[in-house]
Amino acid sequence: MISDWHFYALAIPAVILLGLSKGGFAGMGALSLPMLAFAVDPVRAAAILLPILIAQDAVGVWAFRRSVDWRLIGWMLPGSLLGIWLGYAFAASVSPVGVMAAVGLVSILFGAHRLWVARHPAPRVAGRWPEWMGSVFGLVSGFTSQIAHAGAPPFQLWVLPRNLPRDVLVGTTALYFAATNWLKVPAYFALGQFTRANLLTAAALLPLALGSTLAGVWLVRRVAPERFYTAIYWLMIAVGVALLWEAVA
Repeated sequence: MISDWHFYALAIPAVILLGLSKGGFAGMGALSLPMLAFAVDPVRAAAILLPILIAQDAVGVWAFRRSVDWRLIGWMLPGSLLGIWLGYAFAASVSPVGVMAAVGLVSILFGAHRLWVARHPAPRVAGRWPEWMGSVFGLVSGFTSQIAHAGAPPFQLWVLPRNLPRDVLVGTTALYFAATNWLKVPAYFALGQFTRANLLTAAALLPLALGSTLAGVWLVRRVAPERFYTAIYWLMIAVGVALLWEAVA
């Protein structure tokens, strides 16, 4: 189990953001892995967060189990599986510095994309695309999810223009990422990252993760988080730039 207090100084807020994200504030959790990449190898950080994500997924799926667009799920998951395999191949073939650079780049792109969407809401055009395009978005989502637990932007590019009811959007998001996270388990086993130390560290953070997820489920129906989102996305860009700089240096 990791005992360095510097790690937990980053891990505790990272896990809280994951919980809020899984509870309905979609996108906030994408900052978690870039934060932890300052403390440990980014692949190890992702492996520590994965069991936490799976446990949090169970809360979100249960809370919104009656509000799911199964057709969207069906089109995206096959592509997600292929994207996860490609992400595994990438992580297995490059150095930790290369993975850090990739995490930094994904963080910058994610933050910039969300800030753009906030200023330029997507038009309702998804219905004009053939449904098989959902698998293409799923592939990109699976790849970025495997690399940085940041599969939300491709998912949202496909889903948000459909203007789903709020609970259906939250429920569909919860189920899609629950399935995607389970599909990532064999890849992290193959990378040798489910060590005793990593699993014990995840277990120590789990109560905080579940509590923050329940808090997210309660808060998402009661608050308007627009300003908080803006701060998070600007912070994501700053963290991504710092990771890229560290990788290059």
